[in-house]
Amino acid sequence: MSGSTGVGSSRATSGWRSLLLPQLNRQSLYVYGSEVAVEKECIRQLQSGVLVIHPFSLLRSYYIMCMMAITFLNLIGIPMEIAFLDGVNGLGWEGFNVFSDTLFLIDVALNFRMGIIPEDSEVAILDVKQIRVSYLRSWFLLDVIAAFPIGYILFFADLQYHSQDNPSKTNRMMRILMFVRILSLIRLVRVSRLVRFFNEVEKVSNANLEVVRLFFRILSLFMMIFLLCHWNGCIQYFVPMLEEFPSDCWVRKENLMNATVSVKYSWGVFRALSQMIALSYGSMDAPTNYVEMWIVMVSMISGCMMYTVLVANATTMIANTDPTAKEYKSKMCRLEHYMTFMKLPPELQLRISSYYQARYGGKWFDENDIMDTVSTALKEQILLSMCSKLLQKVPMFEDLDKNFMNAVLVKLRYEVFQEGDVIFRPNSPGDRMYLIDHGQVSVETDSVERELCDGDYFGEVYVLAKGRHVATAKALTDCQCFTLSWLGFQQALQGFPAVRKHLEKVPGTEPGACSL
Repeated sequence: MSGSTGVGSSRATSGWRSLLLPQLNRQSLYVYGSEVAVEKECIRQLQSGVLVIHPFSLLRSYYIMCMMAITFLNLIGIPMEIAFLDGVNGLGWEGFNVFSDTLFLIDVALNFRMGIIPEDSEVAILDVKQIRVSYLRSWFLLDVIAAFPIGYILFFADLQYHSQDNPSKTNRMMRILMFVRILSLIRLVRVSRLVRFFNEVEKVSNANLEVVRLFFRILSLFMMIFLLCHWNGCIQYFVPMLEEFPSDCWVRKENLMNATVSVKYSWGVFRALSQMIALSYGSMDAPTNYVEMWIVMVSMISGCMMYTVLVANATTMIANTDPTAKEYKSKMCRLEHYMTFMKLPPELQLRISSYYQARYGGKWFDENDIMDTVSTALKEQILLSMCSKLLQKVPMFEDLDKNFMNAVLVKLRYEVFQEGDVIFRPNSPGDRMYLIDHGQVSVETDSVERELCDGDYFGEVYVLAKGRHVATAKALTDCQCFTLSWLGFQQALQGFPAVRKHLEKVPGTEPGACSL
């Protein structure tokens, strides 16, 4: 009762304050271990009485997504503005700059109230003093530089520039504006925020964690490659612009002085990509001055770094993708070497390989090890989802105690028979029953022949008393079956004497009864 009261009290918190509490997702469950522990964390934050945003709160989830989008737009727009807009930004872009600067200034302030999950601990730091000290020692200086309000300076300087009629003052304002535009390059430090947002977004996602990590790893990789190409393309045009377009620069050679922004940008990116992949210089002529030569060298070096990062990440992703399939191939390779060493007949080698394919489907896993590592409750649920319908079709298991049925479930074993396999022959020891999950089986005596398929069963009396088979069972197709042995059934019956008496009274199941 006390647990229910705590859950109710933490979730009853309404309004904006509930947005600051940790939400229930896969990551929070992984960190805290259970829903009850997450609720206790909510109560701990409420009882602290301080206004702190929890690392797993809903507000932080949306905040990170929003800031990631704004940061990416800044990292695209700032180089475009400096290189191509020639001081004619337009009211919309200036408004976006002011909005972005305001948002990043607010971000710096919010980080003093943002809870932290340390790498070496599972307890979130919610103490304001500890948060402040940690932030000041880590990212504060870099964030302040990135949040420097260049947008405000450009906005007011632009207003002052348009209000001047004196030519000398106008020229002075133009130089000031150019200096401020170059100074605005410090806003590219916001790329550090983008990297941190990518690392943090995994923690607030409610999807499958491994899939999320892979998705964001690929997304962040391609976004960083795109930004590198984008920045390089802008630099290609920006440097000649600073030199006031000398006569031997590539911009004049391509007659781009009066071209549109889209044409200039396209040529800049084309030159950057050509140099980064070492395809060409991006034009017919080699660099004609030392500045362009250095730009080409930097582009080539950045291209080599891009290749290195791309290949390293691709190799890591491939190595970590589908480990069960890789393990299966490794096992099959060793199996082929063994069969060759033992000089087994080709037909038998093919049959063994076909069995492994039918049994494991190209994925290697140790089923017994998996079942041994999960809890008894989870083992029962796994087997219940796979086998409950099969057991319900057996008449002697109808309306039996649920606890007994759960005890039977954990005794089931998975087996695969290939097409043509003889499952048992007449007079062979009978000590188990078979439940067909998929496939067809022929059961034949001297006078009777039956074909069984998905959901059917045979040999049920041998779980009550051992005997000898009077029929031949043969797999007509590849068959996936669950078997219940006599020993396993007897172990399941222990502690259920009433069930044992009931089964002895069921017609056809008494000891000595005959079954196909």
